[in-house]
Amino acid sequence: MKKILILLGPNLNMVGVREKNIYGAETSDSINNQIMSFARENGFSADIFQSNHEGELIDRIHSAKDNYAGVVINAGALTHYSYALRDAIACIDIPFVEVHMSNIHSREEFRHNSVIAPVCVGQIAGFGKSSYMLAIIALKEMV
Repeated sequence: MKKILILLGPNLNMVGVREKNIYGAETSDSINNQIMSFARENGFSADIFQSNHEGELIDRIHSAKDNYAGVVINAGALTHYSYALRDAIACIDIPFVEVHMSNIHSREEFRHNSVIAPVCVGQIAGFGKSSYMLAIIALKEMV
């Protein structure tokens, strides 16, 4: 069974608590359990890692090259300004799918730009928790 990593950035542990009008009331634990189940149903073993610290995310990306067939990444706000995260992704020769629960293109202007998009195979945004499932389906076609 191929292994994938679901990588979650700052504040994504607070889904279900923060900005419910944008992210909904369902908790991050509940969503993570559904992601794990969906991954298994689609032939993947999955690990989920969340951190509020950029360096920890970069370390996890570096270790992904030897441990995973692909990565689903929701980098949160780091999406819009972390060139260090972008460069870490560029170092690794496995597919990364960028994910956002909200439609970043219909929100504040600063959210419209993703510095990681150019080094990811694609971007899925605006479908709530289903964005993660769509990314898993995309990886299934690639790996």
